Amino acid sequence: MNPAIEIRGLTKVYGQTTALGGVDLTVPEGSVFGFLGPNGAGKTTALRILTGMARPTAGGATVFGHDVVSATNDVRSVIGYLPDVPGYYPWMTAEEFLRFAGRLHGVTGSVLDDRVASLLDMAGLAGVKQKVGGFSRGMKQRLGVAQALINAPKLLMLDEPTSALDPMGRKDVLDMIAALRGNTTVFFSTHILTDVERVCDTVAILDHGRVVRQASMTELKREGHAVRLLIEVESGAERLLSVVAGQPWAMECDRDGRVVRCIATDMGAARRAIPAIVAGEGLGLVRMIDEEPTLEDVFVELVGGRD
Repeated sequence: MNPAIEIRGLTKVYGQTTALGGVDLTVPEGSVFGFLGPNGAGKTTALRILTGMARPTAGGATVFGHDVVSATNDVRSVIGYLPDVPGYYPWMTAEEFLRFAGRLHGVTGSVLDDRVASLLDMAGLAGVKQKVGGFSRGMKQRLGVAQALINAPKLLMLDEPTSALDPMGRKDVLDMIAALRGNTTVFFSTHILTDVERVCDTVAILDHGRVVRQASMTELKREGHAVRLLIEVESGAERLLSVVAGQPWAMECDRDGRVVRCIATDMGAARRAIPAIVAGEGLGLVRMIDEEPTLEDVFVELVGGRD
């Protein structure tokens, strides 16, 4: 089985600026793939090349085995795409806009009727007669995802789909993306770490035009990143910190209010010792849990200190 996307040595240079500097990337079919990086990392440039809207300076890429440069029509027929700032005809309703988008893809008749009804329902816009010009940003983004699915694509490419949305708008769009897992490959470009952590199963981190890490979400958060013990007490956290930090298994301990966090060289010894330490200090233990690294921890380690 071919991967959904395969990129090898992809390079794009604008004048004296290198937007992409030899990117290698493989996107598994059926995954929700997070293409993560700070603004200006080269994410949109990569999406423009994959959709045939720009040509690489060097290297190449395939979408389901089709070369994105020489087989543009074959590539576009299997892709749905939502740009970072989608445009709409404000005088149309959501249904009219989806029908218009469907006809552009050659979808007609009962197939178009069924898809429009299904996608309006998925987007939470079924029965909405308001013109698109009066939609909120969240409604427009949900409609944008729906139009990108009107041709039943094998690959859905989304460029910053939750940018500038309020919390409820983000939740709605992310729920739509998560619902596609296993049926449609989703290539999700963003700089919002919490969105990737919530819906993606595989991630690539792009920085200064280069992929600095690609892995499954589980691998990315576990490899090389220690699990921390989180200990919360009713009071006396500062005293607890000084005692815990002096233990032979303790390293990198810190305090945040009533919470003490500590990386332990021997987690078993730490788990056995901490309740006794808390009791010995006369403190009230609220909770003690293993705290896995967050995607933010990994991201900052990989790109936070880069020039």
